Amino acid sequence: MLEKGFWGRALVVALFALGAGAGAQARTTLLNVSYDVSRELYKEINPAFSARWKAESGEDAAVNQSHGGSSKQALSVAAGLEADVVTMNQAPDIDLLVERGGLVAADWRQRFPHGASPYTTISVFLVRKGNPKGIRDWDDLARAGVQVIVPNPKVSGNGRYTYLAAWGHALGKTGSADGAREFVRRLFANVPVLDGGGRGATTTFTQRDTGDVLVTFENEAILIARELGADKFDVVYPSSSIEASAPVAVVDKVTARRGTQRQAKAYLDFLFSPEGQEIIARHNFRPRDGQVLARNADRFPAIRTFTVEQTFGGWDKVQAHFADGGIYDQILSAAKR
Repeated sequence: MLEKGFWGRALVVALFALGAGAGAQARTTLLNVSYDVSRELYKEINPAFSARWKAESGEDAAVNQSHGGSSKQALSVAAGLEADVVTMNQAPDIDLLVERGGLVAADWRQRFPHGASPYTTISVFLVRKGNPKGIRDWDDLARAGVQVIVPNPKVSGNGRYTYLAAWGHALGKTGSADGAREFVRRLFANVPVLDGGGRGATTTFTQRDTGDVLVTFENEAILIARELGADKFDVVYPSSSIEASAPVAVVDKVTARRGTQRQAKAYLDFLFSPEGQEIIARHNFRPRDGQVLARNADRFPAIRTFTVEQTFGGWDKVQAHFADGGIYDQILSAAKR
């Protein structure tokens, strides 16, 4: 009797374990490794995708988030952080994952619309209420007595776009690379601290009350002004800015190992869907869908923009600025003398 009782209980435990295992397998969890100032966007995107996936497939899927400076995040994935998808703010951070062990497919740009970029944004200025320093355009950031807060271009896409926007402005004004270089040197001489990401720079400016102007992405500036009070900050649009595309990719080696290829692709497809594009617009990123953009035109003032390809000849040439010992390092060294 004891033996029968023992084996009976063992059978029940085994069946329960099998059932629990089957239930666990039915629920898929993805990891989206992203850049600093996209946190709030994906907090809304993720449950919306989960609901859509459940309705269409009958399967449960949850998405976890990881955020930081874009380049630092890419390095973390290259070092072993198991991202199913990456949603960055500059193409080189995804190309890095192609080069390092083929984590991402070389044709990642062709796998989704618009070069695998579901939205764009631009670099703008956030100033203290009333704009006491009279900051209107890029030239004002290089004036004596103005403190500029910007994240480190070596590890942050946000900071890198600021650098490139300033360079592009000065190149158009002076007509020479030497003139652009000198202007960027003067601007970075006004930077008292280089934070590791866009959110860190925001904290420095808004909570530590350091600096006269924060240069950041449009969506971040609008979010700060709304959440921390319109009586504290103003958003200033310069005469021109750089268009920052936010590329996305499936991390093929991870999804193949985890069996999450379908879910990962569906998650990124959702970003390009009308529902995903509306959420993107609500978070003040500029959607790719023309109809969604038109419905939200009041959020996005018209501004003259240029791209990395137009002004710099592509990201391969831009990398010379940010390589160790490159143009940016030389400028920073001269700026701090």
